Amino acid sequence: MQYGITNQNCVPVRKENSDPSEMVTQLLFGDTFRILETKKNWTRIQITYDFYEGWISTNQFQSISEETYHSYNDKKDAFLTDLVDLTTDPMEMLLPLSIGANLKALSLFNLSYDGEALTEKLPKSQLIGLASNYLNAPYLWGGKTPFGIDCSGLTQMVYKIAGYQLFRDASQQAKQGEALSFIEESEPGDLAFFDNEEGNIIHVGLIMEDNYIMHAHGKVRIDRLDHTGIFNVDTKLYSHNLRVIKKIII
Repeated sequence: MQYGITNQNCVPVRKENSDPSEMVTQLLFGDTFRILETKKNWTRIQITYDFYEGWISTNQFQSISEETYHSYNDKKDAFLTDLVDLTTDPMEMLLPLSIGANLKALSLFNLSYDGEALTEKLPKSQLIGLASNYLNAPYLWGGKTPFGIDCSGLTQMVYKIAGYQLFRDASQQAKQGEALSFIEESEPGDLAFFDNEEGNIIHVGLIMEDNYIMHAHGKVRIDRLDHTGIFNVDTKLYSHNLRVIKKIII
């Protein structure tokens, strides 16, 4: 088995091995993965964190040994919590990093950084404050940064930075945690899932206080939530039908 690590701020992971192919997710700085296959200039990977698979350009990562892979992943995570910050290499060249970058990788690439990193789990009560960093980020299918993010990318990144593991897609996340019977039983930081006419889970958002929800729909926004679903405060219409509320963190 071969292994790799992301040495760039943000790398697209695509469905097929071509640039025009759909972006299904992204790798952020410090993310590791297993290498499954290589074709010309493309590498198929399985991401360590959530087991998601896809193709990345071979010139957008650094190969690492099995020993380095395991020793690195055994170390405590250290996440950047600022929206954007800068690191420097020995030649004083700047590398911008965005929120969610894993700064424990800095030493692997001989990069310098004088800011702070989050190394401990956050209490559930701080999830919404962390999520607010993404407010007004444009919607981007497969995105995971403030420069473009999708609904499950938002929930996964907020939970990941806070120290809790979620799968990548809304349909996968909906299988985690404990189902609640009523909105009134929920707490800020719980997740609400929404389905389409066929009954498939297609959307997820973070429950807030007083029946509000933060979610990525056009942009990361705050709307009203009730037993029917999400009521868009701009259009005055329901945009998503509520399926289930899940408590991930007890």
